[in-house]
Amino acid sequence: MVEELIRIETDDPPGKPPAEDGIEIPLDRINPETLRNMLAEFVTREWADEESTLASRIEQVLHQLRERKAKVMYDCTTETWNIVDCR
Repeated sequence: MVEELIRIETDDPPGKPPAEDGIEIPLDRINPETLRNMLAEFVTREWADEESTLASRIEQVLHQLRERKAKVMYDCTTETWNIVDCR
């Protein structure tokens, strides 16, 4: 299986980390069922690859979160969450 990092498009200049006006939500603080639902919503919103199954996309993102290559962030301004690359 080839792992693909999810890239989020931002208006930030290239080479500069995106501004994060929020807090990181530790994985161990998220109910496992809630996390699965969040990941399902995220991959269907952000991942255009139709060849991968939903389950495999969820597993790839979960692996990135566990390996600390990505993190769940809660934006206090918009009261929304997102998964972003760790920088």
